[in-house]
Amino acid sequence: MTTPVKIKWSFSGLKDFINCPRQYHEVKVLGNFTKKATQHMVYGTDVHQALEDYVKQGITLPKNYQQFKAMVDPLVEMPGEKYPEYKMALTGDKIPCTFDGPDYWVRGIVDLLVIDGNTAYIVDYKTGSNRYPDPKQLKLMALMTFAHFPEVEFIKAGLLFVVHNSFLSEEYSRDDADKLWGAFTPDLMRLEQATSTGHWGAKHGPLCGWCPVQSCDFYKPRR
Repeated sequence: MTTPVKIKWSFSGLKDFINCPRQYHEVKVLGNFTKKATQHMVYGTDVHQALEDYVKQGITLPKNYQQFKAMVDPLVEMPGEKYPEYKMALTGDKIPCTFDGPDYWVRGIVDLLVIDGNTAYIVDYKTGSNRYPDPKQLKLMALMTFAHFPEVEFIKAGLLFVVHNSFLSEEYSRDDADKLWGAFTPDLMRLEQATSTGHWGAKHGPLCGWCPVQSCDFYKPRR
């Protein structure tokens, strides 16, 4: 029997909820407002697409992205089966399911997944600052990889900050699964509580100037 799903989440969605439950509810759940793509977001999307095309199909990187070639070439040359932009999803029982299926509980897309025997390599491309790196996304991708590829026992993962030519790495074992899930438990409990009670409190902060929720008391359009 499948465990009933109270919430559906992804790493980015959970991060939005943490930043501001009100915005998350208005944008992600109700669809009352839409976040406008910033110049940095558009740049990040373009870079991700270019790197995916290069790794997956060998398409030459555009001239303005050639600076990233030296960082990505070692990934291309790695042994193992490569899965660029690989979609994964799990049910509430942490069983693999289809990405767009109605029974998914959590889902995510790994920028590059390489499976080499009992070892997997996970790389997430970042075009932003490397000043405050957040490896929790790697933990979630590792957990889903362990579920989708039962032969994998060890994972080496990293955030590749292509603009800054830096790499933050972590290593996981299948035995770490319970501990890794624990990193998300407090925030997921808050999300479940908000979903159950219907209380989506707004957070006032420096990001309010970029928030599209005009009905919020803290809304302040940028000038």
